[in-house]
Amino acid sequence: MTTIAVVGTGLAGVRAAEALRADGYDGRLVLVGEEAAQPYDRPPLSKQVLLGKCESQDIALTDDDLRAVLDAEWLLGTRGTALDPASRALTLADGRSLHADGVVIATGARARTLPGMPRLRGVHTLRTLDDAHRLREDLSRPGRVVVVGGGFIGAEVSSSARALGHEVTIVESEQKPLLRQLGADAAGILSRLHTDHGVALVTGVGVTGLVGEEGVRAVQLSDGRLLPADVVVVGVGAVPNTEWLTGSGVACDNGVLTDERCRTTVPGVVAAGDVAAYRCRGGRLRIEHWTNARDMPVIAAGSLLATLRGQDPTAQPVHDPLPYVWSDQYGVHLQIAGRPGVDDVLELVSGSFDDSFAAVYRRDGEISGVLAVDSPREFGRLRRDLRSAWSIR
Repeated sequence: MTTIAVVGTGLAGVRAAEALRADGYDGRLVLVGEEAAQPYDRPPLSKQVLLGKCESQDIALTDDDLRAVLDAEWLLGTRGTALDPASRALTLADGRSLHADGVVIATGARARTLPGMPRLRGVHTLRTLDDAHRLREDLSRPGRVVVVGGGFIGAEVSSSARALGHEVTIVESEQKPLLRQLGADAAGILSRLHTDHGVALVTGVGVTGLVGEEGVRAVQLSDGRLLPADVVVVGVGAVPNTEWLTGSGVACDNGVLTDERCRTTVPGVVAAGDVAAYRCRGGRLRIEHWTNARDMPVIAAGSLLATLRGQDPTAQPVHDPLPYVWSDQYGVHLQIAGRPGVDDVLELVSGSFDDSFAAVYRRDGEISGVLAVDSPREFGRLRRDLRSAWSIR
């Protein structure tokens, strides 16, 4: 019997398993997950979970019906530590070995930490359900919160902490949060969103140290200032989980390198989700958005099954999505689509930049992205325009 191993049980791993079964694969299917918990959705961690509005069962990615459809073996609480390229044999951290005819790498990414910083009580990253529960416990007590990093995770954690009544400061090394991702105009709008809700912004400086003995007491900034802190949340990006692939023949460079059909450099091995750096018309991208983790595994599963069935994998669809991400902060719903550049011009289409609005990014006169705040209908229309322009480029 043919065996396919899916390494990773986040959204990308579960979606890959679903896609394999939907495409008629009826062989042995094994899912390997580092976390002992059943698969769950990550976006609510920084919002509803921190606010105590939902629990693990509310964000589950599988239920009894889906598990019956998948008919899979679940190896949870362990992780892959090696992959033999010739036999596609997986070595697991618990000592087991698993031979597979095909492998889907969906190991995702882990939260980046501050290098060289002491491990103190009250210092958190937010990537897993356990992370969220630990942070929620600390946020249940009064205290001053410092968030290092003004990206989407940092912004959403700041929003949740403010909703819980905390004094919050964001430290961002750029002059404005999300400056490189969204450009100066949009970054300025999001900066005002923070300050309008009572969050202090400290920008253009880095963090050089944490002060405290057992628990954190302050954050040391590169300009010499000390920010008092009872809780510190580090949101400075993520690192793809690829170290276990050393010696496997699977090429990695800030992610698992794949072609446009999610195939790696080892036949019979594909990759999808946050861990995958895929080839596309723009060069190579590794996207950590929920929609990418939802959609990319379908392409990966199709490519893998084509290989196993002796079909031409190049006849399979390619992965060339229009990037899309949303974020909920301070009761405001933000939506972004496309690949706007830092120098693209943001052009207001409807509403006001001081309130709800929809806007487009333009590069050399052509639409390159869409940004909206509390304007879902107008965003949908503009996103369709962007998708049409995207498809003919």
